[in-house]
Amino acid sequence: MQESLDWNELRLALAIARAGSLAGAARALSVSHATVFRRLKTLEARLGVALFERDRGGYTATVAGDDLAEAAVRVEQEVLGVQRRVAGRDLRPSGTVRLTTTDTLFEGLLAPVLAECRRAYPDIDLEIAISNEPFNLTRRQADMAIRPIAKPPEALIARRLGRVALAVYAAADAGEPAPPKRNWLGLDDSVSFPALETWMARHAERSACRFRMDSLLGLRAAVRSGAGQAVLPCYLADDDPALARLAPPIEEVATDLWLLIHPDLRKVARIRAVRDVIVGALARAAVQKRLAGESPDQ
Repeated sequence: MQESLDWNELRLALAIARAGSLAGAARALSVSHATVFRRLKTLEARLGVALFERDRGGYTATVAGDDLAEAAVRVEQEVLGVQRRVAGRDLRPSGTVRLTTTDTLFEGLLAPVLAECRRAYPDIDLEIAISNEPFNLTRRQADMAIRPIAKPPEALIARRLGRVALAVYAAADAGEPAPPKRNWLGLDDSVSFPALETWMARHAERSACRFRMDSLLGLRAAVRSGAGQAVLPCYLADDDPALARLAPPIEEVATDLWLLIHPDLRKVARIRAVRDVIVGALARAAVQKRLAGESPDQ
């Protein structure tokens, strides 16, 4: 081989291996399908070896393709690491911070906190990715994440923000609460919440839970409409006059709330600034009581 491989060629092989198709690789690389096809043909011709086998199921890496993709993963980690370390030399609280969190947390808790952050640091641009799917901080899909999880990943810097309590709620004008095994609303199988699934299995027959969805905000709206009762986060439901709590918070489904940051970003001024505003705001006694499902006078 006369010429060495460059990073763009490694990225191409890795994108195709990850996506299993040219269309998926094109989306990942922000280029056209035709461009990916042409670059792959050129690369295979230059190397004198087939990197992928084509069939109706898509593109499957050959032994050579696997070798190239594995090398690309190692290079990618080095490139991303350099980017994070260079970003860490930024000493001014300015630039862009990309944060990911859930729709429920944003509406019920974080919207005013992030507005406070913008007022405190007008030179920092906030990008908020509202998603119930986990983002990969290692690959810089986001700079920080706020998530309710049982155990934070060991590779990330994790700051515990509080404990999220959940309880059973019904519409405030629904009259007498429904019998325990009737008119339950719940989350569908696309939402991973093992503790709640276990609790629901004990307290609500699956046949009695015939209204399911993939969103806690949607679940709250359904409860408001009088469709039935459901387990909701107390910080989201207690302040809603259209809802009534039927019982104390359920300890078995309480979940810790974490702020997650990649270690290479911990010294970046803009990251520290946003982190400190969030941590300070959520540490306030009134907010901690909301998270724990306590009344303000408790």
